[in-house]
Amino acid sequence: MGSRAIGHRAGHRRRAAGALVTAACIVGLSSATAAPAVADPNVPLNSGECKFGTNDIKETPWSLQRLLTNQMWADTRGKGVRVAVIDTGIDAGNSQIKPNIEGAGKKFVSGAGKPTVDQVGHGTKVAGIIAARPKLGSGFYGIAPEAKVIPLQQTSEEKAGTADSLAAAIDYAVRLKVNIINVSQGTDAGEEKLGPLKAAIQRAAQQNVLIVASAGNDGASGKVKNMYPAAFQQFENVLSVAASDRNNERAPFSQPGSWVDIAAPGVNMVSTVPDGGNCVDQGTSFAAPYAAGAAALLIAKHLNEVPKWTPKQVIWHLEKTAERVRPKADQNIGWGVVDPVAALNDDTRPTASPQPDKPSNAADGSNIQPAAVTIGESTEERRARISIYIVGGGLLAVAAVVGSSIAIRDWRRKTGLTSHGEASNG
Repeated sequence: MGSRAIGHRAGHRRRAAGALVTAACIVGLSSATAAPAVADPNVPLNSGECKFGTNDIKETPWSLQRLLTNQMWADTRGKGVRVAVIDTGIDAGNSQIKPNIEGAGKKFVSGAGKPTVDQVGHGTKVAGIIAARPKLGSGFYGIAPEAKVIPLQQTSEEKAGTADSLAAAIDYAVRLKVNIINVSQGTDAGEEKLGPLKAAIQRAAQQNVLIVASAGNDGASGKVKNMYPAAFQQFENVLSVAASDRNNERAPFSQPGSWVDIAAPGVNMVSTVPDGGNCVDQGTSFAAPYAAGAAALLIAKHLNEVPKWTPKQVIWHLEKTAERVRPKADQNIGWGVVDPVAALNDDTRPTASPQPDKPSNAADGSNIQPAAVTIGESTEERRARISIYIVGGGLLAVAAVVGSSIAIRDWRRKTGLTSHGEASNG
């Protein structure tokens, strides 16, 4: 993989931002005021810290190796679809994502800087997984590399956003008439404190805007809890995304819950970073944009159909075509791991939510008959043995007769007897 060498300034900046985000997540969740809705705290990697302005990673990451791009991109690469990324900004200093940044974006948090300068790096990684363009020398690319991404900066290096500022960003994205809003952040505050956020999501639903939300990274204990906005399952436009590993199982950090709709790769994820280059990170923050990219391709493919696909239909389709590990949805990975290729290859417009797989006779054991066990020799084996004995005995008898005939003939020749017992004149 590419070198991680870079000056100390960017590394210090990244560490400070990570500390602020984590502190806000720990301290502010119980606040009676607007609950914080900060970016998922990144899960540390053994490979070290993610650097800005680094080299490209030449190898194709595992999350993309599982895709057949000639099929996935056979009809579209996401052109015509616009995705609002509510995060820490999207850095225009990375050449893979810069061409797909639409406009200057908008800030929803105080402080210096602008939405196209990402001092934390989180939003740039999220946007890259959705829409980074292929680049010579890099094995990484986004799922929908012709979709447009709009940076709505709701968390910065200096300050974390709140549920209220997240609601404001969602409302702004709806006014822009985007197709998808990616929210790789959340809060576990009580639903009663999230009135403005609920109202914003409802307004997005009324305008047929799909919201893709990460499940959160607090799942190491396996304990179920609600993370919002992902857990707002009363709204049909919210797709909640857990993180899966290489075995299509829940990543250890991914937050489980009955509200999880689907999973997407979230372990050792390669993406774009500020100032150029690629790096590796992990978290449900990076699973959500993988699913958002698949949704962007699906929407782009059916963009001109009348009537248009609704967010509910897009969610149903992604769930139905997901790679299932179990016959029905569970609290760890929902209906399975999103499969962009299968979703794009299936043109069927869904009319209902997914149903559990029907158990087959072989699977449930209801029609399995035990094999008969014979102690000792079976009837067929006994018949075969006797037949061999008969044939073998017959061959031995023939051999004995022929041998005896030859012996008698030779004896008679030696004694001078004819076949009638007469002496030879000889």
